[in-house]
Amino acid sequence: MVMECTWYSETHISKIRIVLSVFFVLISCMPVKADGVSFTISKGIDDLDLRGKIEDKVMKLLNEVNAACMDNRAIDFVKIEVDERVQQSMTMLWEYSHFMCPDDDIVEPCNITDKGYQIRHIPLVMKSIDKEGENDYQEAVINFDKQGNIESFYLSVPANLSGRIVRTDLDSTDLKHRGHILDFIEQLRTAYNQKDIKFIEHVFEDDGIVEIKSQKELKEKYLRNLQKAFLKNDNVKVTFEDIEVMRHPENPNFYGVTLLQGWTSGKYHDDGYLFLLWDFTNENAPQIHVRTWQPDKIGDKPLPKDEVFSLSDFDI
Repeated sequence: MVMECTWYSETHISKIRIVLSVFFVLISCMPVKADGVSFTISKGIDDLDLRGKIEDKVMKLLNEVNAACMDNRAIDFVKIEVDERVQQSMTMLWEYSHFMCPDDDIVEPCNITDKGYQIRHIPLVMKSIDKEGENDYQEAVINFDKQGNIESFYLSVPANLSGRIVRTDLDSTDLKHRGHILDFIEQLRTAYNQKDIKFIEHVFEDDGIVEIKSQKELKEKYLRNLQKAFLKNDNVKVTFEDIEVMRHPENPNFYGVTLLQGWTSGKYHDDGYLFLLWDFTNENAPQIHVRTWQPDKIGDKPLPKDEVFSLSDFDI
């Protein structure tokens, strides 16, 4: 199968995001239709019973969060049939930002993953608990096990960036590894909105086979600033401006992941590069051996690209 892709400049993409954000924030002020959100899988599952089960679960989830948002109450998880782990994750997200689906008719393909199935591009408007905060357009990704039960609910990275991680021209092993990396990045993305400092600290902890001592102070400062923002109960907005995933040319079990990540809390803004060195030698228990954090600027000067950590900086 040959896919034709249209590429846009980052400026063009930014303008599109702004238009979409304004549009979805405006329609989020409208009342939700009485008949609720409809969801249809366009392709990806041939089993009609399984397809119907996943469609039903997505509709129940979206209609319940819409009702809870309109009524300004907690989510009733009995209605959406998710296990305790997913309930806890969604509750943490809901505590700091209620959200709703502004679209009443969603049609999306279902992706097959190594663990089951996945639905992407679910539109959400994040409604700030802070009266001074602004509503924000995001997209959700919902993962399912092979029986069609909801496994996770994350805020996704932008489609143009996720498409750079998981592509159609990959072999099955590479696709599986990259899918695992994308899932982790979206879990990290969601952790900021949940103010889950324990998960974020775990991402940056120094328990790998390589410890870069010069990075310790930078990471500790970054985490201190982040924890202060969480404790002040400020709204935290996270962006991923760029993502690069490189597979080692000689040892295909190793991957280097570089993220240009930013977060804003009140008047404070922080941009920097997160680098992760992944090892998939043990398929059942992949490891992150190296975690580094670098500010995007040294003083007033941008960090040179050749000084940003990448896979080529490590002997494997």
